Parts: sequence; structure tokens; C-alpha cells
Amino acid sequence: MDVEPSRPGGRGEPGAAAWVTVEEWGGSSGSALSRTAVLTASASSLTSNRFGSRWGRIGSRVLGAFVPEGFPGSVTPDYVPFQMWDTLQGLSTYIRAMLSTQALLGAIGVGEKSATVIGATFQWFLRDLTGMLGGILFAFYQGSNLDSNAKMWRLVADFMNDLGMLMDLLSPLFPSSLIVIMCLGSLSRSFTGVASGATRAALTQHFALANNAADISAKEGSQETLATMSGMGLGMLLAHVTRGHDLVVWVSFLSLTVFHMYKLQGSAVTFTQYTKL
Repeated sequence: MDVEPSRPGGRGEPGAAAWVTVEEWGGSSGSALSRTAVLTASASSLTSNRFGSRWGRIGSRVLGAFVPEGFPGSVTPDYVPFQMWDTLQGLSTYIRAMLSTQALLGAIGVGEKSATVIGATFQWFLRDLTGMLGGILFAFYQGSNLDSNAKMWRLVADFMNDLGMLMDLLSPLFPSSLIVIMCLGSLSRSFTGVASGATRAALTQHFALANNAADISAKEGSQETLATMSGMGLGMLLAHVTRGHDLVVWVSFLSLTVFHMYKLQGSAVTFTQYTKL
């Protein structure tokens, strides 16, 4: 096989694009050689292909940080649509979380001269304590039911999380009942933590086709982290733009909540062909 550089229009022609010609010859010791095939390509196209393959390898490595090894053959067909909708609903959750957290911090006195550090710390402590105790009680009473009804509990988890954020957003409107509202919001989110974690484990086992539940879970964490960072950035931007405009804050929050519950989360669960209903 011969490789011969050439230029269209004649060898050595100035300014002409370089071409590469590959010739295949065949024959035997008892017969003359004959040319069996000729392949001609421009050097620029070969360079382009090399660059294309390089970018393809980079893309594969980036994708490998977020999907399990052997994807898509190592997961069920419903993995991709579920993860797509689940990531979008997570993104909407983190955007709303920035709005509700800003409202809650304002309610406990952050930025006010009359507020004390010990007072804000105590209120935050009661909030967290209520959430931790609520999570323990919820796991005690409902833990054994989470596997058998994963789809329903997945929806319940997101509904309770939405309710908790709504409580935080309401907190500045009822200063006399601030601690009660804070604790109720934390209690709602504690149910979310238990139910979401347990149902995620069940769904991960469902998606795993190659005994790769741990890999799927790890990559789910990476996807969640990316959605969290994106949602926090967008949420901070939205919180800054809407600061001092309570009506705009409420319209944004409620619109994202409705979109989250009835479109994103509903679609995610519908797409999942989970058999334990």
C-alpha cells in the first residue's frame, strides 16, 4: 500500500490545498501487480476529523461524570426521561429555595439593628430540632411502607418540600407566629428528606440493569450537585431582581411551584415504569 502526497492541478502548484492519495496494489509472485483501490482525501479534512474525534472524546469524558458506566445499556429505558424531568424539577426547587430562604432570614431579623445574634440562633436551633425529631418519627411510622409505594411517596416528598418552602415565604407576614411557622416548615421538609431518600433507593434498584446501583446513585449525586449549583445561581439572581417587590416574589414562587408539581414531577413519575405501585 502506497501513501503519496499530491496537489490537485499538479504537483508543487503554489497555494493549492494538499491532498493525500492512498493506493492499494495486489498480486502474487507469478503475476504482475495491479492497483485494486485508490483513496484520495484532503489534509484539511483529515485534520478536521482528528479535531472532531478529540472533541468527541472530551464530550464522552464529561458525560461519563454524570451517567453510569456502560450507559445507556446498563440502565432501563425509562432512566433518561426520568432523570431529565427530575433534574428540571430539582432546578425549580433550588430557585424557589433562594426566595423562601431570603424571606425567612428577613423574618428572623437579619439586617435589622434590633435583632440579636443569640435570638436568631435560638430560633434557628428550634427550627432544626423540630425537623430532626419529625424525620425520626416519620421514619418510625412510615418507613416500612416506602418501598411498596415509591411513586406515591415520591410525589408526597415533593409536595411536603413545597409546603415547607411556602411556610418560610409566609413567615414575614406573621411575626407573632414566626417560631411556629418556622417549625412547621422544617417539619414538612423533614418528611421530604426521609421519603425522598428512601424512594430514591428503590428507584435506583429499578434502574440498575448491570448490578450497578452504586454507580447510578453516585452519578445521581453528581447530577443533583450540578442542578443545585445552577438553581442556586439562578435563584440568587431572581432574589436580587425581585427584592422589595413582594408581589413579584409571590408570582414567581407560585408559578414555579405549580409548574414543578403538575408538569415536572408528574412527568418524571409517569415516565418511570416502576412496577411496585
